Amino acid sequence: MTTSTAPATPADLAARYERGDFLLATARHALLASGAAATATDTDPARLSKALPGLFADSGAPIAVGVLPFDTSSGTSTPGHLVLPRTVHRASSDRAAVPSRTALPQPVKVTSVPEPEAHLAAVRAAVSALSDRDLRKVVLARALDLDFADAVPVSDVVRNLANGNPRHTTYAAQLPGGRTLVGATPELLLSRTGGAVLSRPHAGSMPRSADPAIDKAHGEALLASEKDHVEHAVVVESVVEILRPFCRTLDVRGPELVSTPAIWHLSTTVTGELIDQDVTALDLAAALHPTPAVCGTPTDAARSLVQELEPFDREYYAGAVGWVDAAGDGEWAVGIRCAEIADTSMRLYAGGGIVPASDPRTELDETSAKFRTLLAAMGLEI
Repeated sequence: MTTSTAPATPADLAARYERGDFLLATARHALLASGAAATATDTDPARLSKALPGLFADSGAPIAVGVLPFDTSSGTSTPGHLVLPRTVHRASSDRAAVPSRTALPQPVKVTSVPEPEAHLAAVRAAVSALSDRDLRKVVLARALDLDFADAVPVSDVVRNLANGNPRHTTYAAQLPGGRTLVGATPELLLSRTGGAVLSRPHAGSMPRSADPAIDKAHGEALLASEKDHVEHAVVVESVVEILRPFCRTLDVRGPELVSTPAIWHLSTTVTGELIDQDVTALDLAAALHPTPAVCGTPTDAARSLVQELEPFDREYYAGAVGWVDAAGDGEWAVGIRCAEIADTSMRLYAGGGIVPASDPRTELDETSAKFRTLLAAMGLEI
């Protein structure tokens, strides 16, 4: 097992990414892992967590990296997948440098799943179902399938994502079956450093504008939006209530306005102090996931409605991507603004939270804006 704290910037590690590696990188810190000393795959995150101490001891690897699927309920068929790597490089810097962008081949075919009109109908059905099933919120997504003439250059896609989203978390993780999950998420699910716990839930959004005056107005409108504050409060309440039994203290600050290159968000910072040092970052991530920001609430009923209304299995979209070490520290990001890449195809995902006040056309526009964000960051023109 090789580890290093590189004198390079996080952008340098992003630039070194090669297909098959694991990457979790912000402008300030990054982790790049390669090879596999051991792997662990299980549909139950709790069993994954319990298996890790033995795997750490047997492999000599001090860290595990990987993904949790969207659905971690007992009936899921999509497993969580962790790799104990042979080589780990870390970097940290105060410089928000980014790697250069690479031109990518354009797709030969683009397919919406479902078509926009069908997504509008799904949103209308979701709004009706909220009261019928006593739901406060549900999150509906749609997909965009891109087919290419040749194999997708995964490494170039990852570097372009880091370039296009320098203030957020760029990630890449191998999935069972040889696919790669890549993305650039604005949302931190959970980090644990010693006894300190941090979560930054996001919910409520508004498209950015190239016109500074309009862009400012959109941000102000989001801050003033009762609908978006209700949606945001649902998520924060869930995060706080789930973390409360694990923490002797909790501090909640927000919401505040934050942005990606194309989307305004409401964000709240939740910090806490662990009661039990044996509770790992993976344990906490599994307890929190999926939050109402990607599923809805109550969780089981919302997840059931998602599976009824979406014409695909999310698998690892809206899951969690991150790492945990032998001491229990770690960082897990929410797996959104992402794509799954398999040979000559790529599937992009975008979703939005549905509450009683949601307007179907506005929700469709939100997913379209999120697609544009991801496509632009990848260097694709569609």
